Amino acid sequence: MLAQALHFHKCENLIVRKLSHMNSPRNHISMNMCNGSLISNLQIIAPKDSPNTDGIDISASSNIFIHHSTIQTGDDCIAINTASSFINITAVFCGPGHGISTTLGYIYIYVCLVNPSIGSLGKNGEYATVEEIYVRNCTFKETTNGARIKTWTGGAGYARKIRFEDIVVVNSGNPLIINQHYSSGVKKNDNGDAVKISDVTYRNVKGTTSSENAITLKCDPSVACTDIVLDDISITTENGSITKGLCTNAQGTCSSCHPLVPCLSHNSNDHFIPR
Repeated sequence: MLAQALHFHKCENLIVRKLSHMNSPRNHISMNMCNGSLISNLQIIAPKDSPNTDGIDISASSNIFIHHSTIQTGDDCIAINTASSFINITAVFCGPGHGISTTLGYIYIYVCLVNPSIGSLGKNGEYATVEEIYVRNCTFKETTNGARIKTWTGGAGYARKIRFEDIVVVNSGNPLIINQHYSSGVKKNDNGDAVKISDVTYRNVKGTTSSENAITLKCDPSVACTDIVLDDISITTENGSITKGLCTNAQGTCSSCHPLVPCLSHNSNDHFIPR
C-alpha cells in the first residue's frame, strides 16, 4: 500500500499550520483518534486525475478546526469518516477534487470556498449514521459535485438533520445531489436495505452548472428520502439555458425552485416546464 505523507494518531491539542504538501502517493494528511486539533494555512496539491489522494482524512476524531487552506487533489479534499464529531471547516478552497466527504458527526462549515459531500454511508452493508450537518455561505467552483449526500447500496442507518444554506455554485457538475444507491460499479448484493435519508434542506442556492441536471434526488423505493426541503433555488447552465431536476422516491417540498423537481410539492410561484 502506498504511504501517507503525514499521519497523526491519538494526538491531543495538535496544531498544524503553514505546511505545503505536493503529490503524495496516497492521502496527504490523516488524523485518527485525535481531539482538539487546529489545522490552518495549508497548501495541498495533487493532479486532478490522481486517485486516492485525499487532502485530509479524519477518523474517530473530534473538535477539529480546519481553516484558511487550499486543497487541490484528485480525490476528497477533506474526508470525515466514522466516529468523528464537531468538525469545523472555514475558508477552505477546494477544487479540483471530489469535495468534502463525511460519514459520521456534526459538521459546521461557514464562509468557505469548498465542495462538501456527505458520504459514503453504509459501505459493505455497515450501519452508519450522520446528523446535524450545517454548510453555510459556501462557493463550489468547477467541482465534480456541489452539495452531495451519498449512501451505499445495501447499507443501513441514517443521515438526517442536514442543512445547505446560502450556496453559490460556479460551473459545478452536480450542484445538488442525493444518491441513496451509490456503488463503485461492482455488482453488490442488494438486499433492499438502504441508509435512511431525512430532514434535508437546501436553501438559497444560486449559480451555474456544467451539466443540464442541476438537481438529482435518486432515492430508494423501499426506504425513500423524506422531509426534503428545497427553497429559493436558481441554477442554470453557463450559457443561461434551462436545467433539469431529476427525482425518484423523494418526498418533500420545493419552493421558488428553478429547475423544478417533479416528485416534490411546489408552491404557486413555481412554473413547471415540460422536458
